[in-house]
Amino acid sequence: MILHPFRFIRHAAPIFAILLLVAAGAAAQSFNHASGLGAKGYDVVAYFTESRPVIGSPQFTHEYGGVRWQFASAEHRDMFKADPARYTPQYGGYCAYGVSVGGLYDVQPETAWTVTDGKLYLNKNASVKQTWIKDIPGNVSKADANWPKLKK
Repeated sequence: MILHPFRFIRHAAPIFAILLLVAAGAAAQSFNHASGLGAKGYDVVAYFTESRPVIGSPQFTHEYGGVRWQFASAEHRDMFKADPARYTPQYGGYCAYGVSVGGLYDVQPETAWTVTDGKLYLNKNASVKQTWIKDIPGNVSKADANWPKLKK
């Protein structure tokens, strides 16, 4: 039996729509948002502009990557909207050191963070951060290698 091409497309469209939804869901899972918010509600732009963690406000939010991000100001929200890849934490906001050793761990964005080479890295706690900063280039290299298989 030979199917007419337009019939195939008509019948295949719902399948493609489902695959797109599954892919979108998988992309959203690449971010650590167990708290319901990216970076547990901390303003990721503030790490760059103020060199410190600042809790975001529900008044200033933006949805990116299937995750809600909060900001301390409209200005920070708009900076994020203009270039979210610049401000989102590396490795989906999971513990950067954890990713370097092959695991996904939650973070403490209020105490365990670093900005290095224009990138934000979060860690599980202050102790793990100390281990992370002993060899940031080496740990980044390991984490970069592990991240593609962990984010699935």
